[in-house]
Amino acid sequence: MRVALIQMPVVPDKQRNIQTALAKIREAADNGADFAVLPEMFCCPYDNSCFRPYGEPEGGEAQAALSALAAERKLYLVGGTVPELAGDQVYNTCYVYGPDGRQLARHRKAHLFDIDVPGGQRFRESDTFSRGNAVTTFETAFGTMGLCVCFDLRFEELARCMCLRGAKVIFVPAAFNMTTGPAHWEILFRQRAVDNQCFTVGVAPARDEAASYVSYGNSIAVDPWGTVLCRAGAEETTLYADLDLDRLAAVRTQLPILSGRRTDLYEIGER
Repeated sequence: MRVALIQMPVVPDKQRNIQTALAKIREAADNGADFAVLPEMFCCPYDNSCFRPYGEPEGGEAQAALSALAAERKLYLVGGTVPELAGDQVYNTCYVYGPDGRQLARHRKAHLFDIDVPGGQRFRESDTFSRGNAVTTFETAFGTMGLCVCFDLRFEELARCMCLRGAKVIFVPAAFNMTTGPAHWEILFRQRAVDNQCFTVGVAPARDEAASYVSYGNSIAVDPWGTVLCRAGAEETTLYADLDLDRLAAVRTQLPILSGRRTDLYEIGER
């Protein structure tokens, strides 16, 4: 199962971002990708002032272009995220499309990025976005896949719920920053992979030091043993990760964590 991690630049021009994404997806298909994955907010600067103006309803311009291209090139497409307009609400939403162009999943980011680190990053997604409330998995020819967005990855329970549903890979469009990225990016992807004996794939925008929000980049794929299969730097690039799903089965057999959970160790209820 070949996955293309598309670490693309994001500029203030939505049309240009969409065209960049489409070109890179075509290149990924030419290189044998079964899945192409875009970053969080691939068509929009990561700034509260931009989310609503760049937003679109379900089935909007960016989504229609991704759906059509997935069908044209016969691949699975994890479409980063877009600001989804739903009535008065705005969601940070990832859509997934199958090789026939059909929408397979929609995940609205459930854990919003509200952070205030003295001397570091301050950002409040909740000033603009509403919260999603779903555990999101979807079915493919390769098996069940999981999906979450950026800050969602910090919550182990969400990853565990996806893997208890059978998820083999957790896809994470993301945009960690220069405070949290160096501290936590790699360790979170490795820990979730080890916790749940699955593959994890995180894709971020390329770094732009002049942007109001500076992405850490470092798109990454990790196997169920916690081994980093590939990792980018800050630059614009597309990485390819070949995920051996037999490796997942082997690790789960050697260390039967998911199948061997001991509920009898815990007393549920009041004492």
